[in-house]
Order: sequence, then C-alpha cells, then structure tokens
Amino acid sequence: MTVFQNFYKHIQQIKSGGILTIIKKLRSFIYLILQIPIYLISIPAVIIIHLIRPWFLIRWNILYSSRIGHFASNTELYCCERDAGINTPSQRYADFFYLRKYIANKQLEKMWRRNLIILPTWLLLPICRVNRFFCFFIPSCKEHEIRDNANSDRDVHNLIEKFTVHIGFTYEEKIKGREILKKFGLPDDAKFVCLLVRDSGYLDRNKKYESHERWSYHSYRDGDIDKYVLAAEELARRGYYVFRMGVNVSKPLKSSNPKVIDYANSKIRSEFMDIYLGAKCSFGITTGTGFDEIPRIFRKPIVWVYVPLGYIITNNEKDLIITKHHINKKNKNKLTISEIFSSNVAVSLYANEFKKNDIELKENTPEEIRDLVVEMEERLTGCWHETEEDLLLQKKFWSIFKENINQLRLKMPLHGKMKSRFGAKFLRDNQNWIK
Repeated sequence: MTVFQNFYKHIQQIKSGGILTIIKKLRSFIYLILQIPIYLISIPAVIIIHLIRPWFLIRWNILYSSRIGHFASNTELYCCERDAGINTPSQRYADFFYLRKYIANKQLEKMWRRNLIILPTWLLLPICRVNRFFCFFIPSCKEHEIRDNANSDRDVHNLIEKFTVHIGFTYEEKIKGREILKKFGLPDDAKFVCLLVRDSGYLDRNKKYESHERWSYHSYRDGDIDKYVLAAEELARRGYYVFRMGVNVSKPLKSSNPKVIDYANSKIRSEFMDIYLGAKCSFGITTGTGFDEIPRIFRKPIVWVYVPLGYIITNNEKDLIITKHHINKKNKNKLTISEIFSSNVAVSLYANEFKKNDIELKENTPEEIRDLVVEMEERLTGCWHETEEDLLLQKKFWSIFKENINQLRLKMPLHGKMKSRFGAKFLRDNQNWIK
C-alpha cells in the first residue's frame, strides 16, 4: 500500500466513523509516540540476544488470539509439536509470546498464560520488529522467530491423539463450572453436548472489530439452527442436555424440551462457561467454526457437518462427518465426490467459488443430522451395530477421497493419517454419490 493509499484509507475511515474514529486514531498515534523509547531500547536488547545465541536461543512469536479457534488449536498444536520435537531447536532455548490487540476469549487467555510465557505486546512486539529489520542484513536472525505449525490449525502429524491437553482448569474453576451447570438445571452426573451452528449473526458480531465483507466469504458454512432441533431433542430423549453455543446468533433455538438449552441467548452465558462447556461435554456438534476447536483440543469427539469437503477433519477416529449436498445449478444433479473435487470447490475457502462454478449448497435434512448424531451417541455408548455394508462403504468413500486429495498435489498437506468416519446412514442413502 502506497503512502497516498494509506492516507486515503484513514480519511475514509474517519468519514464513516466520525469522532469516535478520530479519538481511536489519536490514541493509536500517542501510543506510537510512547513506543519510541521501547524501540530504542530494543536495538541493544536484540544485539545481546544475537550474541548469546550460540549458548542459548531466545525465540518469539505472536499467538493468533483474535479468533477463538486459532487461539485454541494453533496454540495447542504448537505445544504438541514442541513435545514431539517438531519445529524445535536442538540447543537450549526459551520461547516467548505476545497477543493480538483483540482477545477472542479471556478465559482461554488466562489458561494459556498458566502454561506459556506471554509477555506484554508493547514490550515484545518492538523486539520482534527490530529483529525483522536486522533480518534484511543477517538472514540468521530468523532463527529467533518461532516457526508456524506444520500447517496452521491442521493436525497433519496426528499429534492431538498422541499427547494430552496442555491446559486445564484450577480447582476453583471446576467448582465454579459445576455451580453454573446447576443453575441450568443439570445434576452432578448429567451428560451434555455442545451444539454450534454458524449463522450470519457471527458476521454481525465481528462488525465491531473487522469489516463484515472480510468474513462474509465464509458464508457457505452457515446453517439453519431449526434443522438441528430434531437431533437435539433426540439426544434429550436419550438423557443428554444440549447447549446451543454461540454469540450474537441470528435466531433463537426453538424447543420446548427443558434439556435443550439456548445457551447462546442466555444471560448466564460467559467466556469462562464457553470454555468449560467445550472442555467437559460428551461430544460436540458443529457446522465448522471457531468454537469447535475447544472440544477438539480437549480431546472430545465431534460431529462435523462440514464444507468444504476437502477440508474435513480426519485425524480423530471417534469423529463423524457429513457434508452438505452439492447441486449443479444447470442440470439440478447432485455432484459426486469426484465431481466436487473436479469443480474446484473441494478445497476452496471462498463462497463465490461455489457461485462461479454453478454449484448450490443444499443443507442436510433434520433427519440426516439426527441420524449422524445418533450414530455418534451409539458408538460412544457401545450400542452401534456396524454392518458389512457400512464397512465397505466407508472403505470406498475414503479410497475415493484420498485419491482426489492426492491428485490436487497441494503445497501444504491438509491431512495426516485419516482416521475419522463418514456418516454411515448418509453413505447408505447416497451410494451414487460415492464415485
């Protein structure tokens, strides 16, 4: 961005935001002025850090704290890779982190601070920037930056199954969580499930922090909460409580069953309880958005109603998956697995790619969602009866899926060893799709 473009951008922001935007920009300008001494001190600090590198390596990086999913999974995978000796130096070292301006969840921040060295951003960010300036002249300076995970939040080394979770609750937090569950009417031994259906309310919430347009390209992941009521009430019939998760959702969860709780619209909802519920649930149900990474890092099974197909989460043998129906707008035919891949939307993260390729996404029926949830519940309780047909269909699906993924020749892998299962009833009812 040129100086003129940058200046024009600030003018436009002031025009649309008014006096509040001016105050924020003045505050940022004053902050930058106050940072000058820190930058000056950072120069000799970085030189000293470089000099001691042969004996002790100091590294740093930012934690992706502005999105709860990345704050959970990227950080957890860093810890797993550290334990596995991946992306770690062979010499003695210490790693330091700083956070982004906006923290998606304060409770999660508190828990990571108990396990990682997180320094004030005003202190560590200048050191990072000064070091990056040195990198233009001394390439070895990059050794002080902690490399990103193998592929962001993708567990391509199947590490989550090999290591236990790296964060936990204090005794006081456990007591607090149980007391709040009682306020929702749950007895001490109650089983509960977290249900998260992404909708347009998610984008409205982020208008406060980032433009609606920036995240609207994820709209293909949105779902209709009404289609999940049948599954939620079936779980309630089987003795589970169901917490509908989310913040600023677009419409309420409509159920008369007292065990189906619209937690997202509850006055008791809190950032602490978001993490507690995700960590303590029997399993999660999600359309694929940030919160589902909480039960994932706490090693909970998850039911995924997932798009895009090529990005499905495949590393957990207890996870179950289905995807939305992909319909060719021209002939109204349902696309097969191979056709989805050949249509350039299997690994696309942009909603306009579906439109450009004349593909309509049709949501799964309430019955399809219920059947997948029932399969999860019965597998976990040992009541699921797998037929020979189910085994053959699973084998056929994963064979076609792997073949198509391999043909893409992606620069960065999306999958490690594939262990998850696709929904059995979905495969039985859509056998012409498995091609």
